[in-house]
Amino acid sequence: MPDLVIRHIDTLMAERIKALAKERQWSINDVVLNALRSGLGMSAAGQISAETLVDPGSLVLAGHWDAKEKAVFQEAMQALSLTPPTQLAPEQGR
Repeated sequence: MPDLVIRHIDTLMAERIKALAKERQWSINDVVLNALRSGLGMSAAGQISAETLVDPGSLVLAGHWDAKEKAVFQEAMQALSLTPPTQLAPEQGR
């Protein structure tokens, strides 16, 4: 597996990572890997997690969106929600 170096982590984030590691009795590496997997909607096995998918109809848009922009955005989100997860993130081993 490749190693990655993440630079410029702010103090608050670093402290939160350390606190979670201590609380869960995990290594800092395991906390960061878990956070990355969760943020990317992936399980430990590299599969896309259906629980992380958002219902497009439940989105609340911030800022100013006219009716046409909102309709186009919701249509795009609906199309993404129907897309097989492996189309967006290929299965491992292929």
